[in-house]
Amino acid sequence: MNKTTSLDSLSLAATDARPLVARITDTLREGIEHGDLEAGDRLSSETELARQHSVSRAVVREAIAILRSKGLVEVRRGVGAFVAERVQEPVPFADLSLERISSVIELIELRLGFETEAASLAATRRSATQLEAIFDAHRRVAEDIEQEQPTRYTDFNLHLKIAEATQNSRFPELMLLVKAGMVAAGPKAISEDSASLLPKNPHLQEEHGRIVNAILRGSSEDARAAMRAHLEGSLERYKNLLLARIAM
Repeated sequence: MNKTTSLDSLSLAATDARPLVARITDTLREGIEHGDLEAGDRLSSETELARQHSVSRAVVREAIAILRSKGLVEVRRGVGAFVAERVQEPVPFADLSLERISSVIELIELRLGFETEAASLAATRRSATQLEAIFDAHRRVAEDIEQEQPTRYTDFNLHLKIAEATQNSRFPELMLLVKAGMVAAGPKAISEDSASLLPKNPHLQEEHGRIVNAILRGSSEDARAAMRAHLEGSLERYKNLLLARIAM
């Protein structure tokens, strides 16, 4: 529905100290975001908006240009400015899945960037309590291996504890964002039968041990190198699996 929308109810307060362009931009934006202006509605003309807010048409024109740059309005030559359709922003990492091998490879490449640095920082920043948590997580992985249980969850937990030991909350936050691509939890969950077809790491505990040992010794370089070797091994296994599936 294309209806000319009056903004009299959104008039600016005379005492507003913001610059004129910012004041009108914010007023129009709030009208759009609060639903007073709907997608497809035509804004009042530049002349009418200028009259309503006691500003020049140049000020109105600049405010509309700002809204256009933000994707909130579209300008149709010779017709006027209209409220644009809202585009749904993509959710980061929403399509992670262990069933799509290329997705796993993409994620491991990302992890090579931030988890190697996390291990390095953890080696020099971890507290005694965090070191104990890393030891405990490492032990739980060993228990799963010994009992021939899936290690996805305990493996993720160890990597999460290392991220927490960086003393930088962004590292564990990022780990939690990509969790679905590491343990296949939530809406992307896969069955244990499907998970059993994924490549196994016969040296998982030894590789984890090198990382944990480097963090214990406070060696940032060794921790970084051990984490890199660990993740590069995973990357190689998944690339080989992808090649094998392509060749079938």
